[in-house]
Amino acid sequence: MTPSTSRPRRVAVTGARGKLGRAVVAHLRDLGVDVLASDRAAGTDPREVDGEFLVADLTDYGQVVELLGGSDEHEPVDAVVHLAAVPAPGMTTNAATYANNSAATYNVFAAARAVGIDRIVWASSETVLGLPFDTPPPYAPVDEEYPPRPESTYSLNKALEEEMARHFCRWQPELVAVGLRFSNVMDVEDYAQFPSFDADPHLRRWNLWGYIDARDGAQAVEKALEHDVSGADVFVIANADTVMSRSSASLMAEVYPDVPVTKVLGEHETLLGIDKARRVLGFEPRHSWRDHVG
Repeated sequence: MTPSTSRPRRVAVTGARGKLGRAVVAHLRDLGVDVLASDRAAGTDPREVDGEFLVADLTDYGQVVELLGGSDEHEPVDAVVHLAAVPAPGMTTNAATYANNSAATYNVFAAARAVGIDRIVWASSETVLGLPFDTPPPYAPVDEEYPPRPESTYSLNKALEEEMARHFCRWQPELVAVGLRFSNVMDVEDYAQFPSFDADPHLRRWNLWGYIDARDGAQAVEKALEHDVSGADVFVIANADTVMSRSSASLMAEVYPDVPVTKVLGEHETLLGIDKARRVLGFEPRHSWRDHVG
């Protein structure tokens, strides 16, 4: 398939060994994009990323410059999709999470600027919306209209990345920087557990019962790479439905009865609002767990 004229020709994808990274690399290559996949380790997972791959430690600025700017062994890239990170709170110490994730993202942004890249897509997080919602959200569906409400060091770093992107765009007015606030990423094999969530609506209240199919996450990256409006912007990226069989309205009424619901909800409509992503990026989820669980 011939790439879109607005889509970069050659793209680096960091975090390429992760669940979302694998889906993004495969999707972009299917679209005809020349992808340089990168991760901190080569890995031994049988679902390895095929094709061009470069091991790089993003906390080392020099390695990031070479990753994006090219070397004797590989060509420079036109854009970067930055997915690499310690992917969630609690996986290591807070200080280690912050040190790794903040340095990696700064180095990607700064190296992109140094080598002349003007398009960055990076993984922000649903956590900046206030997860795990021990303090109830201001309204539902939640969206991008209220300020970040980080409740963990991991989320604090994601909120600071969004602010960092705004300043890099101020310094580099032609830069397009798109932050995607991905919900909990799922592969098809994860869907077998979903029916068990119905037993207790509190099990998944921490993210308002949201998720994102990895394939739809990859579609969001595609749309973000084609976005050509300069400046920094952020988008909630979730599937169109919840992880629950119960209606979204009944879930809110039981678990968050005092939270205003700002629209008439479809039966299983997501409570992580994706209206902006639909309107601005043309994102439209195509996959649901309901297609895979009888």
